[in-house]
Amino acid sequence: MNIGEAATFSGVSAKMIRYYEQIGLIPPAARSEAGYRHYSPQDAHSLRFIRRARDLGFSVEQIGELLVLWRDRERASADVKAVALSHVAGLKAKIAELQAMVQTLEHLAEHCHGNDRPDCPIIADLAQPVSAPAETASAGKPRRTPLFGADTPVSSRGRAARKPRS
Repeated sequence: MNIGEAATFSGVSAKMIRYYEQIGLIPPAARSEAGYRHYSPQDAHSLRFIRRARDLGFSVEQIGELLVLWRDRERASADVKAVALSHVAGLKAKIAELQAMVQTLEHLAEHCHGNDRPDCPIIADLAQPVSAPAETASAGKPRRTPLFGADTPVSSRGRAARKPRS
């Protein structure tokens, strides 16, 4: 099959197929006399395998490992399981990081008045230097205390034109 047919069969775009070839994830395709790529059914199944692995968030390097294991009928399933569990641990770490980001942003948004005044704890927090790794809080908590109230830097832009509120 040509690259378009392989792309349709596998769900991997022609551009990604060429990229996977270039980086060595799949072997170079056979070429016709005119230079067109031709893929075997085995190549197309490998592309489907890659697509499914990408859908599950495996990195290109991990997919390379999994392809080697998939093709090795003498492999131990424990080797495949180790790759999968390593990936699960990485996903859980990313989830924890995302949850911490959500908590921090929710906390900052709760303390932002959302009015026409320039004081904003969200901007104040973004302007602060990031804590050193040894100083960071445990997972699930903001990495630094957001500033608001008296400690919040106040923008002077537009203040001269404003009248004091009564």
